[in-house]
This record gives sequence, C-alpha cells and structure tokens, in this order.
Amino acid sequence: MAPVNPIRVTERAQTLAAEVLNPGDITIDATAGKGRDTAFLAMAVGPKGHVHAFDVQAEAIAATHKLIESAGLNSTVTLHHRSHAEISEALPTAHQRKVGAVLFNLGYLPGSDQKIVTLPASTSIALQDARAQLRSGGRIICVTYTGHPGGTDESNAVLQFAVASEKEGYIINKVGYFPDSAKPWILVVTRT
Repeated sequence: MAPVNPIRVTERAQTLAAEVLNPGDITIDATAGKGRDTAFLAMAVGPKGHVHAFDVQAEAIAATHKLIESAGLNSTVTLHHRSHAEISEALPTAHQRKVGAVLFNLGYLPGSDQKIVTLPASTSIALQDARAQLRSGGRIICVTYTGHPGGTDESNAVLQFAVASEKEGYIINKVGYFPDSAKPWILVVTRT
C-alpha cells in the first residue's frame, strides 16, 4: 500500500483560516505570491467581504491579478504592491480592526528569484500590524519555512512574536513545529 501524502502546509493554513471566517469578513493575504491564498480568501468571504493582498514583487502582483481576474474575484480584492510591513498604512479606515484572518506564507516566491525572500524585520512589523487589525475571534496564520538562507532567523522572529502574543492573551498554536527541523511549520494566533 502506497503511503498517503499529508495535507500540504498551505492547504492546512487555508483550513485554519476557514475555521474563523464569515461571509462579509475583511481578510489579508500578507504575501500574495501566485495568488492562491488571495483567491481562497476571496471565495471564503464572498461578494460582501474583502481581501487585501500584499507583495513587494511585481511578478507576484501580476500573477495574483491574473488569477483573481480569471476567477471573477476582482471586485472583492485590493492588490497592494508594497511590503506587508505596511498593512496598517494601507488598510482603509473602514477595514481597520475588523480583519477576520491574515495569511502569511513566508520565504520566497516559488519559481522566481530565490534571493528575494521575506525578512525577519519586516515580517515582525507585519505580524504586529496584522495582530492589531484582528476583530474578536480573528486569526493570523503564518506558514514559516526554515530551509532557505535566513529562514531560521525569520522562524525565530515568528517564535518571538508568538511568545509576546501569548503574554498579551492571544491563543497560540504551533502546528508542525519541531526545533531544529527544516520543515515548514504554522503559527496560529487567535484573538479572544
């Protein structure tokens, strides 16, 4: 009997987001990449919801735009060609502190220049900004990769954010986290 493949970490992250999302919610894809999380969030919140998708790479914004356009999701998505560290600056006042879920998929854009990666400093700011924007019951889901240069440092920054968030009363769950492992893991931070 052939072994069964485990659920991909990105699919698990989407499931964790879906658990807290309601139709009409405001959501954030902090690392748009190829647009899959953006499209997922847009479908999850429906036509009365909204997704803000961030990426510093023009290639990622173009790929996300193409995907959401082909899926007919343009009216529910705003693309931000800027750093995820600018979440609070970019969100319109009407969407501030009303966010149901924020997805992060750290590292590099698959199939692109692997030297362009998310960085611990900007990710730390983005995580704090995202947490400040959560509604009651809202959740941050952060997929963290350690197998690329700088990935361990970024993973450590994510862990520090988890410790600080727990001290502030947020519910913390580390899915698939094993110290000294190069496998991706997921941080889940839920506002009570």
